[in-house]
Amino acid sequence: MLKKLFGFDAATMTVRKEVIGGITTFLTMAYILAVNPSILSATGMDQGAVFTTTCISAVVATAIMALYAKLPFALAPGMGLNAFFAFTVCITMGYTWQFALTAVLIEGIIFVLLTLTGMRQKIVEAIPLVLRRAISPGIGLFIAFIGLKSAGIVASSEATFLTLGNLHDPAVLLAIGGILLTSALLVKGVTGALLIGILVTTVVGIPLGVTHFNGIVSVPPSIEPIFWQFEWHNVLTVDMAICVLTFLFIDMFDTIGTLLGVSNRAGMVDEKGNVWRLSQAFMADAVGTTVGAMLGTSTVTTYVESASGVNVGGRSGLTSITTALCFAVALLFAPLFLAIPAQATASALILVGVMMMHEVRKVDFSDYVTGIPCFVCIVMMPLTYSISDGILMGVISYVLVHLLSGTFKDKDERNSMNWATVCLAILFILRYAFL
Repeated sequence: MLKKLFGFDAATMTVRKEVIGGITTFLTMAYILAVNPSILSATGMDQGAVFTTTCISAVVATAIMALYAKLPFALAPGMGLNAFFAFTVCITMGYTWQFALTAVLIEGIIFVLLTLTGMRQKIVEAIPLVLRRAISPGIGLFIAFIGLKSAGIVASSEATFLTLGNLHDPAVLLAIGGILLTSALLVKGVTGALLIGILVTTVVGIPLGVTHFNGIVSVPPSIEPIFWQFEWHNVLTVDMAICVLTFLFIDMFDTIGTLLGVSNRAGMVDEKGNVWRLSQAFMADAVGTTVGAMLGTSTVTTYVESASGVNVGGRSGLTSITTALCFAVALLFAPLFLAIPAQATASALILVGVMMMHEVRKVDFSDYVTGIPCFVCIVMMPLTYSISDGILMGVISYVLVHLLSGTFKDKDERNSMNWATVCLAILFILRYAFL
């Protein structure tokens, strides 16, 4: 039954590792339950309703990923996309949150159509193999940076942009202790090391004043204030088209980057570097976005934090259905789950970043024609705080370096430039020029 429902293979997988993987993924991305309502409420949306919608949309989309794609990836309203929704579309551009929700709905429907026609798969195949291999270490640096920043180990600086955080702060010391503990558990080969590190750090944070419990059980707020709130009269406007295209670009390449990066880490790719059941994974993402807009939240996307569950052994849809069940439980136990501080989840994010760096060995940096674009792809993800920008910049530089150097063929045919790659680069340049 588990094989039929979730693609579980008893010969190579264990139920224990799948369940631990699902719980670990949930704990590393549970911050979205607090962050998403906070961000979207800046637009005037009801904060309690957004919390409930965040949970429900994560349950629906992740369950589709588990049952249809049978992959260990979790979905929820995406970071970055929710900030664009609130601070750019609504606050800066002056549109209502109903306008933004309409744009997200249209984006989701377009993604469903692109997935059904196989266009999203063709876009992935147009990215050269060597660049696809660079995505995983780029994401590794990106999520490690997220962990360092959320823990306070890295802080902002007016003089240098970034600097070392306050090492006298108990919260920062707690995060460092969590990283060291989890590192030791990983070295010892302890199953569920990331999850144990999160839980121990959370408990130790109580006497330090970092972990705060505000109750255990609460009734989920109603989603009625934000459910099915669309501005149909603006569907055919130029402004709507611009918003939809921008959502499309960010979501598409965030998702492509996450799926390629985490799948490479999990060994879920064939000899050509193609991800298993990629079209099904795209469909889960597309349907999740569409349903999320109907419920009343920003774009739903595949989470890079899924890598934490993969790294403790999650390999099938059983992992993602466990994560979906955790989100369902979180509806009733929100105060308890939201008590887990960023300092506790930081260790998982940082160490998963370390694990994802192993793909970098497959990139030959001595071959500059491919090494330079791969470096651009890797380094731009953390520096621009965007997976999609890293991929876009990588593809653009790949084509330009090949054209300017007069190099059109590669010793590995899978890395040779082709018209599909050139078309992608032109599209990306137009995106930066006009969106």
